[in-house]
Amino acid sequence: MKDPVEDQVKSRRAVQKPKDFRRRDRRRNQCKQEKLQDTQLVSSACKSLVFPARPGYGQLGTKCLVKANHFLADISASDLSHYNVKITPEVTSRKTSKAIIAELVRLHRNTDLAMKLPVYDGGRNLYTAGLLSFAYKEFTILLREDDEGTGSTREREFEVVIRFAARVSMNQLRELLSGKQVDTPQEALTVIDTVLRELAAQSYVSIGRFLYSPDLRKPQQLGGGLESWCGFYQSIRPTQMGLSLNIDMSSMAFIEPLPVIDFVAQILGKDVLSKPLSDADRVKIKKALRGVKVEVTHRGSFRRKYRITGLTSQPTRELNFPVDEKMNMKSVVDYFQEMYGYTIIYSHLPCLQVGSQKKVNYLPMEACKIVGGQRYTKGLNEKQITSLLKVSCQRPREQETDILQTIHQNDYEYNPYAKEFGISIDSKLASVEARVLPAPWLKYHETGREKEYLPQVGQWNMMNKKVINGSTVRYWACINFSRSIQESTARGFCQQLVQICQISGMEFSQDPVIPIYSAKPDLVKKALKYVHSAVLDKLGGKELELLIAILPDNNGSLYGMIPSHSNTSSPLASLHDHSYHDRGDLKRICETDLGLISQCCLTKHVFKINRQYLANVALKINVKMGGRNTVLLDALSWRIPLVSDIPTIIFGADVTHPESGEDPCPSIAAVVASQDWPEVTKYAGLVCAQPHREELIQDLFKCWKDPHHGIVYGGMIRELLLSFKKATGQKPLRIIFYRDGVSEGQFYQVLLYELDAIRKACASLEPSYQPPVTFVVVQKRHHTRLFSNNHDDRNSTDKSGNILPGTVVDSKICHPTEFDFYLCSHAGIQGTSRPAHYHVLWDENNFTADEIQSLTNNLCYTYARCTRSVSVVPPAYYAHLAAYRARFYMEPNVHEIAKSRGARSKDESVRPLPALKEKVKNVMFYC
Repeated sequence: MKDPVEDQVKSRRAVQKPKDFRRRDRRRNQCKQEKLQDTQLVSSACKSLVFPARPGYGQLGTKCLVKANHFLADISASDLSHYNVKITPEVTSRKTSKAIIAELVRLHRNTDLAMKLPVYDGGRNLYTAGLLSFAYKEFTILLREDDEGTGSTREREFEVVIRFAARVSMNQLRELLSGKQVDTPQEALTVIDTVLRELAAQSYVSIGRFLYSPDLRKPQQLGGGLESWCGFYQSIRPTQMGLSLNIDMSSMAFIEPLPVIDFVAQILGKDVLSKPLSDADRVKIKKALRGVKVEVTHRGSFRRKYRITGLTSQPTRELNFPVDEKMNMKSVVDYFQEMYGYTIIYSHLPCLQVGSQKKVNYLPMEACKIVGGQRYTKGLNEKQITSLLKVSCQRPREQETDILQTIHQNDYEYNPYAKEFGISIDSKLASVEARVLPAPWLKYHETGREKEYLPQVGQWNMMNKKVINGSTVRYWACINFSRSIQESTARGFCQQLVQICQISGMEFSQDPVIPIYSAKPDLVKKALKYVHSAVLDKLGGKELELLIAILPDNNGSLYGMIPSHSNTSSPLASLHDHSYHDRGDLKRICETDLGLISQCCLTKHVFKINRQYLANVALKINVKMGGRNTVLLDALSWRIPLVSDIPTIIFGADVTHPESGEDPCPSIAAVVASQDWPEVTKYAGLVCAQPHREELIQDLFKCWKDPHHGIVYGGMIRELLLSFKKATGQKPLRIIFYRDGVSEGQFYQVLLYELDAIRKACASLEPSYQPPVTFVVVQKRHHTRLFSNNHDDRNSTDKSGNILPGTVVDSKICHPTEFDFYLCSHAGIQGTSRPAHYHVLWDENNFTADEIQSLTNNLCYTYARCTRSVSVVPPAYYAHLAAYRARFYMEPNVHEIAKSRGARSKDESVRPLPALKEKVKNVMFYC
C-alpha cells in the first residue's frame, strides 16, 4: 500500500472513451478480444466522472472531542508566480541543483531578484511571492563542490536560465476550501508545500516528504553499525477547517558515523583487528559498504570525502600500484608512510576502493570514518527491525508531545520563507468533533452458554461460546518438520488442538488418518506427496481434508511475517505464517497442486502449549474448512441497512508490490467476495500476477475469442459473482467494493478502470444486469493520528491510552466536499493507533454517512482470525492476506529469473500464477 499523499489528487479529466480502454488493454495483449468485447457489452464510460459529494454528517454514536495532528494554515490571498529553471550543464543531483540556486539567490537577491526570497524544488520549478522584474534572465554561477571520486574540491561554472511560466492562482483553492466542488488546485498546494519545506530541508536530511535529524531526539543504536534517527512527515492538505498542515513523527535507519573498522566489526559481529577476513566476510563487508561516503582521518583537520566503490581482494600489505608511466610499483603501506607519515597498523585488512574504474584509489580502512547523515537503504535484519519498531512505537501522549515539540522547533512564525509567502501556521493541534460508534451484537451457536455477545472495548474471547457454524474435519494428518520435536510431543499437541476445536463447536476426528509423519525441512515436496498418497491409499480414494504442519522456529524471510494492518503487530502475530523458503513451497504445493488445506504451527508453540493460542488456531481452521466463527446479530435479523434488504455481495481488493530488493518481480492482485447472504461472513478469494508495480487490477474482467466456443468471458469479478449465485441461489442485486492500497493521485484512474471492469463482468452474465455499485477506497498509509482530548480520562481511552474503538471523524480534518471519513475500529495494543481512512469514490446505492460508517465498523468485528475488532474492514484485510499468500505461488526460481532479466517493462507479459484448486478457492484458505 502507498502513502496516500505521495501522489496528490490530479485534476479530474473527462472519462476516456472505450477506445482508450482498448488501448490500455492492447498493452496487455488483449486488443483482439477487446474489440469484440466492446461490440457486445454495455460500456460504462460516460462523459464525466465526479466523486460523490458528502451526503451529510453522521449522527450515530456517542459524541466526543478528539485532537488531530493537523495544524490550521493561513495563506495570504495574493497570487504566486511560477518560473522554470534550466541549469547547464545538466545536473542530476538535487543537492547540487539546490546549492546552485542558493548561490544565485545569495549573489542576486538584492539586485535582479528585487529582494524577493524564492523557493526552489530542486528540479525545474522556482516560485516567488509576486512577479520578478524580468520574464527571462540568464545567470552565470560558480560553485565549489567536492568530487567524491577523487576527494578533491573543484570549482564548476553553470549557466542558469530563469523563465516565467505562469501565475499560480489562489482563487480555486479558496473556492475548494469554501465548499465548492472544484478540481483540487494541485499546483497551489505544491507551492505551499515547497515553501514550508524550504528552511527545514536546509538543516534536516530530506527523504521524500520526511525530514530527519539527530537533534530531534538522541539516535538509538540498532546494531550492525546502524542507528535510528527521529524525523517528521509534513504535508499541506485541503480540509473542511481550511488548509491544514499534517505533521507526524517517524524513525529511519541511518548508518552510524563510525570509524570504518568499528563498522566492519559490528557488521561481522566479531573482532577484526587480529585475524584476517574470510572470503565470506569480505563479500558481506563489500555489500554493506558499497556506495557509502567516508572521510579520511590520517591528514589531521583536512578531511577529504570519498564514496566507496568496492573492496580489494588482497590485504593492504600485499597491495601495490604504479607510481609513474614506467609502471614503477610502490606498496600502499610504503606510500602512506612516505607521503603522510602514517603507519598502517592493520595491514591484514583489505583496502577500500574509491574513485572511478579507470583510476582506482586505495584507502586503508583504519584511515577512514563514515560520514554522518547517510540513510541506510538496504534490508534490515530481524533484530534491527525489532529495535527500530521499539524506538518508533510511542504511546499517544508521547507522540502528541513530540509532534507539538516539532511544531515549536520548526518555528513557522519566524520562518523567512513562510513570511515571504504570507503563510502562518497555528501551533495547536486541531480539536475535532468525533463520535464513538456502538459495537455490534455478535451471534454464536445456540449450544454455547453465551449465544449472543456484545464486545467491550473492541475485544472478547471464546469462553462459553461455540462457533456459529462449526466445520467438519474427518480426515486429517500431521507432518513434523521440526527436528527438535519428538513424536510424542507432536502427538500431545495435536490431541490438545483437536480437543479445543471440538470444544469450539467443530466436528473433529480424534485421531489422524496415518501416524504423525516426521520429515526433514528441505524435503517438503516429498513429504507432502507421501502423506497425500498414503491417506488416499488408506481411505480407498478419499482425500485428506486438513494437514497440520509443525515447522522449525528458525524461519527465514521467504514466507516471513504477514504485515499487519494494525498499529502494531497483529493480535495473532504468533499465528502468522512464519517460515523459511520451504514453507512457501508448502503453501504453494498444498493450494495449487494437491488442493489441500493446511495449518502451520511453530515449534515454540508446540513445546509451550497455550490455550489462547490453540483457540485462535481453532478459529483459523474452522473458516479454512468452510465454517463460520461468528455472525452479526443484525445480519441474521435482516437489520443491516443497504445489505439485508436485497442480495448484496461485498468485495475486497488489494495489490501488493514486490519489495525494492525483488524489483523486477510481478505485482500480485487479490480479490475476495462474500459468499453468504445475509450473513456476509464467508469470503472466497482469487489471485493473479500482473506487471511490476501496476496498481490497476488487470484480471477483474477478461474476454477472448476461442476457436471452438467463440467469445469467452472470464476474470475475477465474474467468477466471484457466479460463485455467489451458486452458494446462495441468488444473483447479487447490490455491490459494495472496498479497494485497499490506492493513493490519492490514483483515485480517478483506479475508479475509472475498475468500475468499468465490474460493469463489463456484470453485463457478460446478462446484458441488462447492472447492480448498483458503491466503490470505497481504504487507506492505512496516511499520517493522520487522533488523540484523546484528555489523556487522563480513562473513560475516553482504551488500555493502551488510545482513542476508543469505533471512533469516527467525518468533519473538520476531512475533505472539504467529498465523501470520506476516518474510523478507528480497533483497540490499540501498543503505540499510537492509526485510524483507517475511507473515501467513497462512487455510490449508486446512496449510502448515508451513518449507514456506510456503521456497516464498515460492524464488519470489523467479523474478522475470522481473532476475537478482536480489526483496524481495516475485513474484506480489504482478507484481500491483503490473499495477495501476500499468492507471492509464494511463484516457483522458487521466478525471483532469480526476474532479477537476471533486469527491470521488465509493463508491456512484457507476466508469467501467470498456478491456479488455485477448486477445493481451496471457495474457502478462506488465506486466513
